Amino acid sequence: MSEQGCRRFLGKVALVTGAGQGIGLATAWRLAREGAQVVLADKSAAPTHEAAEAMRAEGLEVAVAIADLATYAGAQSVMAETESAFGRIDVLVNNVGGTIWKKPFWHYSEDEIKAEVERSFWPPLWCCRAVVPYMQARGGAIVNVGSNATMGIFRIPYSASKGGVVGLTTALAVELADFNIRVNCVAPGNTAVKERPTPRLERALSDQEKQWNQQFYDYVTKEGLFDRPASIEEQAAVIVFLASDDASYMTGEILDTGKRGMRISSVAR
Repeated sequence: MSEQGCRRFLGKVALVTGAGQGIGLATAWRLAREGAQVVLADKSAAPTHEAAEAMRAEGLEVAVAIADLATYAGAQSVMAETESAFGRIDVLVNNVGGTIWKKPFWHYSEDEIKAEVERSFWPPLWCCRAVVPYMQARGGAIVNVGSNATMGIFRIPYSASKGGVVGLTTALAVELADFNIRVNCVAPGNTAVKERPTPRLERALSDQEKQWNQQFYDYVTKEGLFDRPASIEEQAAVIVFLASDDASYMTGEILDTGKRGMRISSVAR
């Protein structure tokens, strides 16, 4: 069912991290249109406030929390701001993250490896830790955004971080089941994202980096079973499903929305 006319989140409060752009923003829109009061959490203030204003113009109930979620203090602050705005937290979508560089592992510097882990592993870990006290009394749903990059090329620090997100999901689901807190994960693959208002790398690529980037994109465009990338709305639909009561008996699951395989170019019809 499309979000139009579907109100699965009436009376619920959802916090979406990395909500200033891409999959996070598409997820925030869908949750809000399905009736949730939504907090958009992001490190970048301008695009996040702009997105919130666009949503308010549609009559949706949203708030903004600006913080560095690579820190525990930042994660704690967005939980507190969400409770202050709407009184509770029913859904947490840990979307913030994303690879910065694309190159062979032995070309990553120590600082670049640290930066990749800071961006893609610490935010979901800190946010999961920070949200538990807010959900223990009433239950809730946590949806982590992983990646199919756990098997791939040129993103080893990011891939390892997303592997950590998978482990976080499956282990935390066991610990939180008695509190009726579900923890699941979506693992996207090749996804068409519009130009980001907040770029991941704020400098021009070198010629060598451009070559590696092209090799990487040649690889990912051939990895899926469909002859096109997913849209951000398609990824958001799966995330929102896992956050909804339609998935009330699902926990510890990793849903691969970037399934690898070899397409058959000619199929009898």
